[in-house]
Amino acid sequence: MIKRIAVLTALVPAMLSTTVGVATAHSAPHVTPAVVTLTYDAGNAGQWAGPIKQAVQNWNDAVHNVRLEPTSTPGSADFIYEATSGWPQTTLGPVFPGGYGDVQLGQQAVDEGYDTTRIAAHETGHILGLPDDYSGPCSELMSGHGPGTSCTNAKPDAAEAAQVDRNYAAGTPTARPHHHRVVIDIWSGPVLTGSR
Repeated sequence: MIKRIAVLTALVPAMLSTTVGVATAHSAPHVTPAVVTLTYDAGNAGQWAGPIKQAVQNWNDAVHNVRLEPTSTPGSADFIYEATSGWPQTTLGPVFPGGYGDVQLGQQAVDEGYDTTRIAAHETGHILGLPDDYSGPCSELMSGHGPGTSCTNAKPDAAEAAQVDRNYAAGTPTARPHHHRVVIDIWSGPVLTGSR
C-alpha cells in the first residue's frame, strides 16, 4: 500500500506537469484591441446637422478601429462641430478620448460652391489624423477643394480608411499630446496655425 501511494505521489506531479506543458505549448488566443470611441457634439453646427450625420456615417462605414458617436452629455465630447462664417478649419489629430478637437465648418467654402457633406467628411478626416492632399483626385476625400466644386465625393478611399485604422490600431494611448495644429482649408493652400 505504501508503495502504491509512493508511485501515485510520483505520478501525479508528472501528469500535472505534462498537462501544464501541453497547455502552455498552445499559442495564446488572438486579442483584438478595443475599438476607440470618439464622441462629438454638433449642438452649435446649425444647418450642418445633416451633412455631419452623413459624414460620420461614411467614416463609421469605412473604418474598423475607431467609431464616432454623438455625445450624450454636452460639454464632454472629444471634439465639436460648429458653424462659422469663415473658411473651414480643424484640429489635426488623431484626437483620442479625453482629448480636444474643434471642427469649424466655414460658410465661405459653401458660398464658393463646395459640397457641405464633402466639407464635413473632409474636416472629420483631419480629426482622425489625415493631412490635406490637394493634388489628389476627387475619389480621395482629403484632396479637399483641389478637384473643384464639381467634386461631391464625401467618402474616404481605401488608403485613407487604412491610415485611420493604423492611427487607432493600438487603442487609446496612455499619454496624449495636449497641443494640436489647426488646419485651415482655403483655396490658396493650407495654413497651419500655432499649437493650442
